[in-house]
This record gives sequence, C-alpha cells and structure tokens, in this order.
Amino acid sequence: MNPFDRVALYDPDIVQQYSGRRRGELEPHLFAIAEDAYRCMIREQTNQTIVVSGESGAGKTVSAKYIMRYFATADDQESVGKKKKVDGGMTEVEEQILATNPIMEAFGNAKTTRNDNSSRFGKYMEIQFDEGANIIGAKIRTYLLERSRLIFQPEIERNYHIFYQLCAGAPSSEKKELDLGDYSRYHYLNQSGSGTVPGVDDAAEFEVTQRALSTVGLSVQLQWKIFRILAALLHIGNIQITGRGDAMLSDSDAALLTATRLLGISTAEFRKWIVRKQIVTRSEKIVTNLNPTQANVVKDSVAKYIYANLFEWLVCVTNESLSCPDMSRVTNFIGVLDIYGFEHFKKNSFEQFCINYANEKLQQQFNQHVFKLEQEEYVREKINWTFIDFSDNQKCIELIEAKLGILSLLDEESRLPSGSDQGFIQKLYSNFDNPNFKNHFKKPRFSNSAFTIAHYAHDVQYEAENFLDKNKDSVPDEHLALLQDSEFEFLTDVLDKAAANNPVPTPENNKRMSMVVRKPTLGSIFKLSLINLMDTIGHTNVHYIRCIKPNEAKVSWGFEPNMVLSQLRACGVLETIRISCAGYPSRWTFEEFADRYYALVSSKDWDPKLKPDIRELCTTILNNSIKEEDKYQIGTTKIFFRAGQLAYLEKLRSDKFTACAILLQKNMRRFIYHTRYVRMRDLALRLQCVTRRLVAAGKMQALREEHAAVTIQKNWRRYSARKEYLSKQQAVLKIQTAARGYIARRNFSSVRETNAAIQIQRVARGWIARKHYRSQRERVVYLQSCVRRRVARKKLLKLKHEARSVNHLQEVSYKLESKVVELTQGMTALRDEKKSMSEKSNQLESQIRLWKEKHEKVERKAKALEVKLLEPTVPQAQWEALQTEKDTLFSEHRSVLEKVKSQNREITILTEQLNVQKEENARLQKEVDLAKEQSINAADEAEVAEFKSQIVALKSQLAQVMNTPRRQQSVSNIRSLSPTNNGIRSMSPSPVRQLESKDKKGQVPEPRSQSPAGVPINRKIRRNSAADAIDHRPKTSIDNIRKAELLTKNPRPTSIGPFSGIMSGMTSDAEEDLSEEIGKILKDEDSLQEEILEGLIKALKMPLPSLQNPPSQKEIFFPAHTIGLCVTQMWQLGYIGESERLLFTVMDTIQKQCLSFTGDESVVPCAFWLTNVHELVSLICIAEADMEQEMLDNSTNGRRPVGWHEFEKLATTVKFEMQCLEDNIFHTWMKEMKKRLSKMVVPAVVEGQSLPGFITSDSGRFFNKILAGTAKPTYSMDDLFNFLNKIWRTMKCYYIEQSIATQVLTEILKLLGVTAFNDLLMRKNFCSWKRAMQIQYNLTRIEEWCKSHDIPEGTLQLEHLMQCTKLLQFKKATLEDIENIYDVCWVLSPTQIQKLISQYHVADYETPIKPEILKAVASHVSGDKSDVLLLDPVMIDDMTNPFEIPVVREIVPQCYMPSWLNLKRLRRLITIASQNDRTDNFQAQQTSYTQ
Repeated sequence: MNPFDRVALYDPDIVQQYSGRRRGELEPHLFAIAEDAYRCMIREQTNQTIVVSGESGAGKTVSAKYIMRYFATADDQESVGKKKKVDGGMTEVEEQILATNPIMEAFGNAKTTRNDNSSRFGKYMEIQFDEGANIIGAKIRTYLLERSRLIFQPEIERNYHIFYQLCAGAPSSEKKELDLGDYSRYHYLNQSGSGTVPGVDDAAEFEVTQRALSTVGLSVQLQWKIFRILAALLHIGNIQITGRGDAMLSDSDAALLTATRLLGISTAEFRKWIVRKQIVTRSEKIVTNLNPTQANVVKDSVAKYIYANLFEWLVCVTNESLSCPDMSRVTNFIGVLDIYGFEHFKKNSFEQFCINYANEKLQQQFNQHVFKLEQEEYVREKINWTFIDFSDNQKCIELIEAKLGILSLLDEESRLPSGSDQGFIQKLYSNFDNPNFKNHFKKPRFSNSAFTIAHYAHDVQYEAENFLDKNKDSVPDEHLALLQDSEFEFLTDVLDKAAANNPVPTPENNKRMSMVVRKPTLGSIFKLSLINLMDTIGHTNVHYIRCIKPNEAKVSWGFEPNMVLSQLRACGVLETIRISCAGYPSRWTFEEFADRYYALVSSKDWDPKLKPDIRELCTTILNNSIKEEDKYQIGTTKIFFRAGQLAYLEKLRSDKFTACAILLQKNMRRFIYHTRYVRMRDLALRLQCVTRRLVAAGKMQALREEHAAVTIQKNWRRYSARKEYLSKQQAVLKIQTAARGYIARRNFSSVRETNAAIQIQRVARGWIARKHYRSQRERVVYLQSCVRRRVARKKLLKLKHEARSVNHLQEVSYKLESKVVELTQGMTALRDEKKSMSEKSNQLESQIRLWKEKHEKVERKAKALEVKLLEPTVPQAQWEALQTEKDTLFSEHRSVLEKVKSQNREITILTEQLNVQKEENARLQKEVDLAKEQSINAADEAEVAEFKSQIVALKSQLAQVMNTPRRQQSVSNIRSLSPTNNGIRSMSPSPVRQLESKDKKGQVPEPRSQSPAGVPINRKIRRNSAADAIDHRPKTSIDNIRKAELLTKNPRPTSIGPFSGIMSGMTSDAEEDLSEEIGKILKDEDSLQEEILEGLIKALKMPLPSLQNPPSQKEIFFPAHTIGLCVTQMWQLGYIGESERLLFTVMDTIQKQCLSFTGDESVVPCAFWLTNVHELVSLICIAEADMEQEMLDNSTNGRRPVGWHEFEKLATTVKFEMQCLEDNIFHTWMKEMKKRLSKMVVPAVVEGQSLPGFITSDSGRFFNKILAGTAKPTYSMDDLFNFLNKIWRTMKCYYIEQSIATQVLTEILKLLGVTAFNDLLMRKNFCSWKRAMQIQYNLTRIEEWCKSHDIPEGTLQLEHLMQCTKLLQFKKATLEDIENIYDVCWVLSPTQIQKLISQYHVADYETPIKPEILKAVASHVSGDKSDVLLLDPVMIDDMTNPFEIPVVREIVPQCYMPSWLNLKRLRRLITIASQNDRTDNFQAQQTSYTQ
C-alpha cells in the first residue's frame, strides 16, 4: 500500500533485521519476500522472479528499487562462500545495479495525473549470482516505451524527466553551446502547462543522473554527447511549419538550424523531406508535397525514432557494463519485473491495449502458478481434498494473439497501402461476430470506431483512432538515410547499436512478393518480447508483490475502500483469497508446530529425556486443543489448518503462559511477604523492650520530681503569704496607672479613626454621586442619540423622496449646513465641558492630596504620643522599689491579667478595622485615579469620537446631495452613522454574548449585531477542508422534494405522537430504565451520527415553500430540535466530548451539504439550513442557561458542580463556530443567488421591452447580434420577478428574520442597479428616450414590488439607474435645460452625465444636440479622482458586506419527527424525552395538588 509519505520501514537496520529470517517470523514486508526468493535460490538452486504489479502510482518503481537495494546491502551470515560486508559497504557491481535506477527513471519516467514519477516502460532486471550467492552482474530488458509522450503531454503532465533536468542543471557554458534555456521555451515541454514537480529539484536530480551514468561506466564526454542529442530533439519540436495547402518551412528557422547542427545532418535535405514525401514505384519515383499536419507528423516521428533508439542504446550500454564478463560464473539469477498495471481510462488507445494484453498474460501465469502449486501441495501431502476450479482467461488471450487475432489483423491492415483505422475496425467486427467470442469481444452501441474487450479485471473500450500509425511507427526512408549519413559519429553509433539489438527478420519468398523485407510492427515486437518474458518467468520460481494505490488524489494516509477493492479484484487477490479460504491457508511442519505449541500439553508428553515422536506430540496437541477434526488435516510432513485455527491456538498458548506466569507470581509474592512479616515481627519485639525500659525510667524520675516539687511549694507558699499584704498595696497603684494610660490611648485612637472615616466617607460619597450623575447623563445621551438616529433615518428617507424636486434641493442644503453648524457648536460645548471636567478632576486630586497630608500629620502625632507614653514617669529608685514589690502582687496580677487580655483582643479588633479602613482608603484612591482617566477618556474619546462620526456621516450625506463628484456608495454605508475603519467588521458583541449580559446584568441587548467579533471580512469560508473533498456536482433538490411529495399520499408529512396515558403509571424503576436507554442510545456514537448525518441532513426531504399551504414551524425546525435534544441529553449525562464531536461533525456536514448546491437549486436548501442553524444556536443558548441555573441550584444546596469550566468552554466554542457556520451559509447563498441574478439583469431590465408603443429595433452590442441572431432577450421581467418572489417566499415560509430578509434583498437590488447602470452607460444605441421609457417602466415595476413586500429601502439602490432614465428623457436644447438636468440628477457625477449626453441617440424627429451644449457639459468635468465614470461593480464573491446575525430566538424545545423518516434511534430518543417531559409535568401537578 503506497502511503504517499516517507516512512521508516526501509532503513538499513530493517534490512539487517529481515536478513536470514524465515518468512512469517516478522511482519509482512518487501524485504521478507526478497529474502524468501533469495533463500529459495540458495536452497533449491533455481532461478527466481519477483513480479511487482499494480496500477500507476501504486509504488511499483519504488518497491522494485527497495528490492534491488536489499539484495545489494543485505549481509547474509549463513551462506557458505558469501563475502562479508564491512561497515555496510557494497561491491562495485552492486553500486552499478543501484545506479541504474536514477538512469532509467530520468530517461523512462515522467509525471502523470496519477503519479509524479510514473514508469512509461516495462523493465525486467536480472540480478546474477555466483555459487557463493554473491552478486556478480545484472541485465535489463525493457518493454514498450511510450514514444508518444515525447511529442505530446496531456494537461498537468510532463515529458520525460531528463529534459527538465537538462534545462535546469546544465552549466551555462554547455547551455550556450547547445542553445538551451528554460523549459517553457520548448514546444515539447510546455504543452501541459506544468513543468515542475512539487518537492523535486530538477537541478539536483541532474547531478544524481550524471553520477549514476558515471557509475555505470559512461564518461563525461559521452554523457554530453547524449545530452547533445536530447537538446537537438527539443529544437526539432520548435521547428515552425506553416502554410495552408502545402507545408512550408523557412530556411532561416533558428530551431531548424540548431537541430541540424547538433545532429550533424544537412539542413537543406532535412528541410526538404520534412515538407515532402517520395513514393517509389517500379518505374519511377514520385515526389509530392505534404500539408502542414502531415509535415508535423513526419517531424515528430523523426524525434520519436531518435529518442527510442537512444533509449535502446542506453539500455544496451548499461547491460554491457553490468553483465558478468565470464558467464560461466553465473549460477542463478533473481529477476525483478516492474511492469505497468491494468489501465482503464476514459479514452483508451494502442498503448492501453498492449499494457492490458501484457497483464492478461501475467494474470494467466499467476493463476496457473499460484493455484496449481496450492493444489499440488495438497496432493503431495496426501490429504483429503476436492479440486476447485478457477477462472481462466485463455479465450481473451487467444482473441488478442491468435493467428487471426486482433494483433494479426492489425499487422495485416498496417501492411496495406490503403489501410485505415476504419478498415481495421470493420475487420474486427466481421471476424469476431460469432458465438465463440461473444463473451470477450463486444461492439459498442453508440460508436463505429471502437471495440470492447472483456478483460479479466474489467471491460475496456478501445478507440481505434491512430492504431495503425502507432503500430507502424514508421519513419521515411529518406530521413533514415539522412540520419545514417550524419557527421555526428555518436548518433550513427546509437542507430547502429539499436538496429543490431532489434534485427530485421529475413525476407519472405512467395508468388506475390519476392524478396520483400517486412519491417516489424510495434505490436509484433511487443508480442515477441512478451512471449520471451513469459518463457523466462515460466522457467523460474515466481514471487508476487501487488502494489495498491489507496486514493486517487495522492493524499498522505488517505484510504478509499472502493478503489482498493477494485484493485484487489483486478490483480486476482480476491480470487486467491477465495480459494485459500476454501482450502487450508495455514500450514506448519511438525517440528515448527511442536516447537510453537508444546506448552498446550503436559510436560510428560514432550520431556526430552523420553525422546517423544514429533508426529505423536503434534497429534496429542491437536487432540487436546481442537475438538473438531474437520478444522485441520495431517499430511506427510505438514499440518494443514482451516482459516482461524491458528488464531485459536495462539489464544490457548497465550492463556497457558498467562496461567503459568500467575502461578509463579503467586508463589514469589507469598515468599516475599512471609519473609517481610518475620523480619517486622522481630523488629517490633525489640522496639517494645526498649520502649518499656524508657517508660519505667521516666516514671521513676517523675516520682522524684514530684517529691521535690511538694517540698518547694511548701516553702514558697509560706514566703508568699508573708508578703501578701504589701504586694497588694503596690499592685493596686500600678494597675491604676496602666489602666488610665490605656483608656487615654484608646480614646485618642477612637477620635482619630472617627475623624478619618468622616473625611473618607465625604470624599467617597461625592465620587459616587458624580459617577451616578455621569452614568445617568451617558444613558440619556445614548437614548437621545438612538431616538435622533431613528428620526434622522426616517427623515433621510423622506428627504430622499423629496430630493427629486429641484425647488426643494436648495432648502435641504441650507438645513444640512445649519445642522453642521449646530454640530460644530455642540462639539465646542463638549470641549468646554471637557475642560471643566478636567478642572474638577484637578480639584479632587488636590483635595485628596490635602487629606493625605493631614492623615500623615495625625499619624506622626500618634507615634510621638506612643513614644511619650513609653517613657518612665517615676524616678529610677522608686521604679526599682516597685519592681521588687511586683513579686508580692503576682497572685493579684493573675486575676487582672484576664481583663487585660480581653482588652488586648478589643485592641486587635480595632487594629483590624483600622487596616480595613486603610485598604478602603487605598481603594478609593485608585477609584479616584480611574475616575480621572475615565473622565478624560470618556469626554475625549468616546463622546467626541461619536459626535465626530456623526458629523462625518452627515457631511457625506450633504456632499452627496450637493452633487459632490464622488463614487456612489452602498445604502448600507449611508445609513450607518459610524462607518467602520479600514474595512474591518465592527467589534460589536455577538447575540450570544448579548444574551449572557442580559441574563447576568439585566441590560437589554442591541436588536441586531454583525458576525462574531474580531472576524475579518476578507477571510475565506471556514471548515473546508473543504478544500479537501467537497463534491461540487449540481443537485436538483427541488425535483427530489417534489418527487418525494408526489410519492406520499398526504401533501405534508405528519408526525407520530408519543403514546398517551403512559405517564400516569410510570414508576421510578421505569424512569431509571428510560435513563439507561437514553445513555445506551447516546453511547452508540457511530450509529447516532450516521442517522443524524445521513437521514436527518443528507437525505432530508425539505418542505417546499408555499404561501397557499405554508409549512408549520415544527416541520421546518425539527432537524435543529432533534440535534438540540441529542446535545442536551449528552450534556445532562456528562458526555461533553461526545457532544463536541457530534456538533462539529453536524456543522461540517451541513456546510458541505450547502456548498454542494449551485445555481437556482441553492435557494431553498441554503435558506432551510440557515434558519435551522440559527434555531440550533438558540436551543444551545437555552440549554446553557438551564445548565447554569442547575449549577447555581447545586452550589446553593451544597453540591459542588463538576466539569463546569469545560462545559462553559465548549458552549462558548460551539456558539462561535455556529455563528461562523451561519456566516458561511449566508455568503454561499448570496454568491449563488448573485450568479443567477447577474445573468438576468441586463436582458430583463435593460434589454427588456415590456411597455407597448415604445418598442425599438436597436439590438445592442455587435457581437451579441452576431451570436444571438435576434434582439429578443433571454430573460424577461417576469423571470426576474419569479426569481425575486421565490427568494422572498422561501425566507417567509422558513421563518427567517426580517433583518436578514431586508439585507438579502437590499444586496440583490444593489447588484441589479449597479450592473444595469454600468451596462447602460457603455451602450451607445440604448441611450435614447424610448429605451429610457422602457427601463423606467421596468424600474417602476421593481419599486412597486419592493413597496408591496415592505422593502422601501430597496428602491434606494436603483437611484442611479432611475436618474439616468430621467436624464435621457429630459429636454437638452438650451443651457437652462442642462442646468435643470444637473439639479435633478444630483446622484450622477459630471463624467457620467457627459457620457450619457455625448452618446445620446437622437431620433429622426428630434433636434440634434448643439456643440455649445456639449461644451457646457464638458466644462462641468473637473478631472477629480472621485469623478468616475462607472460605479464599483458588485462582485459575486464579495464578502465585505458582513452578515448581521439576528438575536437569539425565544423558543421552546419540541419533540417532533415526521413519520416518513425511518430513524429508529432518534425516534426512540424523542419518544423517551417526551415521556420524561410528561412525567415531570405530572409530578409537578401532583405536588401542587398535594400542597
């Protein structure tokens, strides 16, 4: 299997691993087959053949290369006489064998559509070995080189690699000598448009080819002679043959001169026989002229002849270098056959016929070899066996190569002077029209120039065109003689050696033709070489390697099952497996079987001391292991097993070894734990002895200390009682002093903290009041701006309608100017307010700084007082006396100490409160700083930027009204008061975030928003992978829907409701069973995804939009509700990962489904899935809110939520991806509708003449008149309105929000207006007043349609076209008329007005436009860059207009599925969910009733 990627399976270490190993010991590998062939050659002393087959791109060439490298690098340690390889080195012969690969690939391989390195010839490499199994030589045989590739390559394919390597890698001096340049200069190389291969450097490959040529013994001088011939062939391809009747070739043609110089032939003679031919009769020679086509064929045949002979010469020289000089040393050989596989293309020619003929022969040999050996081994082993018949393709081979076969008939027709392809095909029809060949030869029903052959793999239809030319492959004798007389000796050597390698057969003597030398045809040569190949393979032991191509796109690690299955069937592997399964595919010798499975019986049966019989041991193993005797048979030397028995024995062996290992582990663990227990018990006894001794000594010491303490206490109490009276007196005085000091300090601290708190509260309350005032003011300003914006929009629409009046224009301009002045004054007032706010902020900062200084002063005073309190207040002597008396008051001090501790605790509390106040003060300081920044930023950036944006928008409107020459903008940009910067979507919050903010903060979200924040407008469609494997075939979804509805009896599918009455008798056990059933359904992820993707998305029959019988919401939204139900149930059961995979798979499938529709068929599916995706987003938001509420309830009840963070992350990601999916579907929908509409606009609006009485006969463009032949438009206004009604009806019936409908129709009408205006502007004959009447009538119908469908803003997109029609109908006689035109047509630029007036088509009864009128019009053109002629075209793939995602819908989850959907798991899940809902409602009713 070709993985289309580099893998580490063919390294030198892998080579050494397989060297000397028996086949089957390691994993299947190329090296295992090569080693098996090598061992068979040594063991049996017979020649071997390895056949590598497969279709183009399957990896045949690389596999053959690795096999040859294995023979050259493998180090065999077992063979006697085998030379040891030092450090992995190779002999010279082995290096030369490997060097043939780059040579053959350069001259015989090319890039095709299926393979970047496709072999265009068959190759059989004989690797020769001596008696010691050493490689001593090699020989190459080639088959059927594709000569036609030299002169022609299909699209994206290349010529042979050597030409591109030569152009890229040749040095500059040689390029100059050979007149070489880039490959794109040469006709033979630039036809396909592809000259490079990804990942391949042709210059580096040229160096590799040169080194390989040097390795096989070709000198550098000889190599450049080869390259000289190649360069001459490229120049031959550039020879220009002209003429109409007779071919003409210039004497001074540069390519002709260069080609003849490089080939060493006469230019005049070569030119003469290119354009002429000579016919030899018995009496004279007739020279006639050729037409250009025949001359090109002659030129190309000469090039093919030279290249084919050069290839043959190269193979001969390589064989001379590789072959062993002493053939007596060659004992055996191993042949590696790399040949083309079975080919079946859309158009099959002579090359495919020969290739498939070779594969028929190989398949016959494969069947005879494999199946014959299989059954011969059964007979040899004397087992019970019934022979199985296998398919034989002998009839097909006889059809091709028999005496009157296809090849014979082709040669016969080729030798006739008047032979033709049609004559050949008629011979085939007449010769094979009999019952013997009816199963193998067929005549196509709809073709008389083709025939079909039923090959073993597939029926292939061959086109007989060019069969005779390719079979003859002839070159004129004059050119042959000219080439033989060449002054370039190397060319003559090449032709002579090629002719010697392909000898001409001896002449025939008969009555009709005497001594006539028949030149062999290409078919006969190929047939002879194929017969020789079959003889060679038949005398060798054959090994087969089948290369499989996993996918057509050459994608790494991609796998297409159907494609692989067809290849396995084509190469006969399935037939081999069938026969092997019918027989005994597994076989072991007695020694191998006993050595592998001896452990399955008791040891007494295989004890070496008893020397048991191997056959008896195997019989004992089989009797104990396999009870059914028909599962195996015992032969004379081997045991044969049915399929699956070895796996069963391997399981028994593994179980046996597992049981033995467990027994050993059990006994070892018992010994280890017993030893550990004994050691721990001895250690515990020792520790107990030591511990008890220490405890006894401690008790003794305690008794001694107790006695001493009693004695000390007795004396101490006596002493303390004696001094009790004096100590009490001194203690009272000391306590009073300490208490009064503590009270004073506490009072001082309280006063200080109260003062500080009052100041902080004053500052904080002031800041809060100012903040509240600013927030209220901002809200009021925001509400005012919203109201004013709404009023302004309404007024703008009103002004647009009134602006058509010339009298009103001046009044509007004055009002706008006054409004600009008012806004300027408002901005000045805002600057003043900003200045006052900054002054207030500075005052607050100074006030805070003052309070900080006061606070620091108070702290310094407090510290000074504390230090003062710590100083002694009595003399030192008195203090010492008091200290001595302290001991007498010790007992009384203890009683007071408790009070002091309680007071200390109060001090601690107060200290903490002080710290809290300090932190609050710091926080307030930060908030003040933040308020300062916000005041500056809010006043300077937010408010001023908003007013600036409003001023800019109003100025743009004023400039538009005042006829400022500028490019027309879209209505959506005019309506927005704050345009986006740099073309990036505004960072407005998404609807999901608005819903979150609404739930958390209680604020009302904005009514509409754009795409997810931060997404650039010029991004490509997400998840396309699309690029990867999207099927763009058009689908007829409407036809499928109508057909499905006609098959059903009811006009609309109805749902099967859940059973009623179940809820009343449901028990808790039943509820648990339902929960388990839901879990089982959701765990079966693959089946659930298959039903959703295949049944609910891909094969869904969408209800048709109809206003007479509109579908209900549940019939439209049931896919979204079903998917939402699955996701909700997964979230409730904790299947977060499964839900994520399900959602992303569903999104990817929906996107691919929408992208698969094109044209008119995309309107209904894209709208259906757009509304369902938005419904699914709403369901996910509702489910997330419910899960969040449940999490809050759990946390309130003391249950900690698990996995909430992952769920919240998943929900956020899914909502974002869903919004991106909505955006992608919308833009895909718009793209297809724009494509459809763009074809209708000009024929319907501009060319359509639906107003009777004003029909004109002018037909428009000249080329359209020639091509169409009639002036009747392809589309009418009725077609246009049908298309618009279909879009509007689809959005209406599928419940798409009004905002989306407005945006869709506005963009479509914008495309209509811009396209029609630009087209009319560039048509001279259409600029007449009659055409203007027709176009105005069409526009009036469109305006009426917009008003009837509540889309008044859609008419604004047609303003340019409407004013254009007015201009064409106005009078243009005087300068006053021109000024009136400029006043009325205020939207049009001066350049556009000049264009329309200058190309105005004057009727016979009209006065021509005067020259002074045209000069006056031209004077208005200022030459400004903004004064353009054409409007910006609306691109079909344009994604700059963002999709405004609507807000989340307020919906209730529904459990509904149509009856015609056969989705068992989903239906069961919906039924269980509805039962659970009814159970919950019933329990709620019972609870309320009990209460």
